[in-house]
Amino acid sequence: MRTVFHARHAWIGDGVAEDVRIEIEDGRFTAVTPGSPAEGEPLPGLVLPGLANAHSHAFHRALRGRTHSGRGSFWTWREQMYAVAATLDPDGYLTLARAVYAEMALAGITCVGEFHYLHHAPGGVRYADPNAMGAALIQAADEAGIRITLLDTLYLTGGVDGTPLEGVQKRFGDGDAAAWASRVAGLRGGSHSLIGAAIHSVRAVPADQLAELSGRGPLHVHLSEQRAENEQCRAVHGCTPTELLERHGVLGPGTTAVHATHLTDGDITLLGDSGTGVCFCPTTERDLADGIGPARRLADAHVPLSLGSDSHAVIDPFEEIRGLEMNERLASESRGHFTAASLVTAAAGHAALGWDDAGAIAPGMRADLVAISLSSVRTIGARPSQAILAATAADVTHVISGGRRIVADGVHTLVDVPRELALALAHPPVSGASGFGSPQPEEAS
Repeated sequence: MRTVFHARHAWIGDGVAEDVRIEIEDGRFTAVTPGSPAEGEPLPGLVLPGLANAHSHAFHRALRGRTHSGRGSFWTWREQMYAVAATLDPDGYLTLARAVYAEMALAGITCVGEFHYLHHAPGGVRYADPNAMGAALIQAADEAGIRITLLDTLYLTGGVDGTPLEGVQKRFGDGDAAAWASRVAGLRGGSHSLIGAAIHSVRAVPADQLAELSGRGPLHVHLSEQRAENEQCRAVHGCTPTELLERHGVLGPGTTAVHATHLTDGDITLLGDSGTGVCFCPTTERDLADGIGPARRLADAHVPLSLGSDSHAVIDPFEEIRGLEMNERLASESRGHFTAASLVTAAAGHAALGWDDAGAIAPGMRADLVAISLSSVRTIGARPSQAILAATAADVTHVISGGRRIVADGVHTLVDVPRELALALAHPPVSGASGFGSPQPEEAS
């Protein structure tokens, strides 16, 4: 089926073009022609390529608005996150994740990288289908109308020193890398999904198990999010986490390091020379008081940058875009570190998730489009080329994913997002309450 759209303003290549005719057939762009007559279905405002959320933990959405006040640290917040992880079963996770992914669609996200480590039932008992939780996430993305790269995560220990998993952490573990790989082999991707891999962190994977994931792609890893991780790694291995990953062949063009907040000069060189990407999650990094990562220095080292919403303190890719630039301004006390084009490239970083044929409005690419209003109270008066620094998720009016309309006039066409979020979060497990169903595992044969 052939569809023709007309965009008054569209982000083509490195900037905004006017009066763009966009032709789509079988889910891909077949022609993109600026300076064309106003023919076809109009797309209002500024039209961007579909945006990619390169780092998500879907179940963390249950923490929004419940864990932000008071003092504490990443480590005290983590205990509240574990309380959520203790309650979910496959059915409950499907309900929650579908609502979360639909919320992403409303914000202009057409692909998500789900960093998935909530694998098993309480106590680490396997479900009858050992990939039931991952399958629920894949189904959730499909029903929300977006693509997913399921980054199935290896998580074996509770610290760099090899501390065994305990409590809810037992739900994350597979015993060793070989058992993890055997389970992951049972996952299947599809037209809307890819199966990738992740190393949770050097805290959670012993050094002698890291090589098992070398060469897998896309491969993601939490890296140096906390200073404590660096200190522990130096104490046990005599090197930084980045150096440890390099020793075991983990770095490379198919790998994305998430956060990369506390890096040495040598770490930045290793990441740049190896072609490793970095995903920043500014809204989560500020919420958890992680610190400000060296984004500009990484970009100068030719490290590809992508963006994610991680714990979903908010789901708003424009907040992540602004955070990337504004954090640099705060750290440096100077302005203008990233061009608008480089910010759009980071926000549309589908390549970090293994979708090299998405993230640009160009013939042959997957037909993902996001229209943002230029007449809201936030964007009115903004130049189209700078509107990404004024807009919020609330300004997204239309979203097309693979040629399929999934948001029209600010409303999701497939999911009643407020209702489903309300149902999924009706009994939040934070502060002792229970919810999301009662897991009833069966022993695997």
